Amino acid sequence: MAIKPCLKHYNMKKIALLTFITASLFTGIARAQHNPAHEEVTATPPKVIFSKLLNTPSLKNQEFKMVVVTFAPGEASSGHRHPIPTFGYVLEGELESTFEGKVYRYKAGDTFYEEPDGLHNGTRNVSADKPARLLAIFIGDAGKPFLVPEKHSK
Repeated sequence: MAIKPCLKHYNMKKIALLTFITASLFTGIARAQHNPAHEEVTATPPKVIFSKLLNTPSLKNQEFKMVVVTFAPGEASSGHRHPIPTFGYVLEGELESTFEGKVYRYKAGDTFYEEPDGLHNGTRNVSADKPARLLAIFIGDAGKPFLVPEKHSK
């Protein structure tokens, strides 16, 4: 019986440490990035919440970015491309996205991957009264933009 309290205490310490590390990633290192090109794509510019330069034996001069994109009710993005691999996770709401001519529908909890340079003809929040939020994760050459607006699209 004496082992259970110690094990419970150990697990609580582990949980507290993991919580602290996670909170540090999202608050202590979080920063917004301003790029006028992003304002051409969505009304609310994407917010970079984490960015880390990776220099490991297998990942030389690669940048990892986590970006939150918020879509107001009914808002749609204009056409754009991501020149680096893109991973997405819908945090809230429901989105309809046209990628390389095919329409996809994602709801909270859905994940997806997109190949570099594919054309987004637009992503729209399908709700008329609730916001939608998307966590986009990018990894690519350091300093390379993660979003390039498509000319003459909306």
